[in-house]
Amino acid sequence: MTLPGAVSSLASLLTGSGRQWVSARSAAYRRGSEFELTEIRLKKGEPVEKALRRLKKKIDREGTLREVRNHRHYEKPSEKRRRKMKIARFSAMLSARYADL
Repeated sequence: MTLPGAVSSLASLLTGSGRQWVSARSAAYRRGSEFELTEIRLKKGEPVEKALRRLKKKIDREGTLREVRNHRHYEKPSEKRRRKMKIARFSAMLSARYADL
C-alpha cells in the first residue's frame, strides 16, 4: 500500500515500532517558526490503516494541508485582499440566495 508523502513515512514508522502514539509534524505557521504537532493515540488492537484515516481526518479538520498549500509561494497583500473579497462576495451571494428559505 502506498500512501502520499508524510503519511507513508508515518506508516513505516508505525509498522516498524510498537509505539502507542503517532505524531506528524504540522506545518501550520501560526507562531513564527514554531511547529504544532498533530497527534493521535492508537487504540488497543487498532489497525494502522484506521489510525492513518483518523490522522488524515484530523489534519483535514485543522486545515493543516490548506495552510501548507497557501504557503507554497508568496502571496502579495493585494492578491490576498482580492482573494478574501472574492470569498466574501461568494458567501454574501449564497446568504442572499438562501435567505428566503
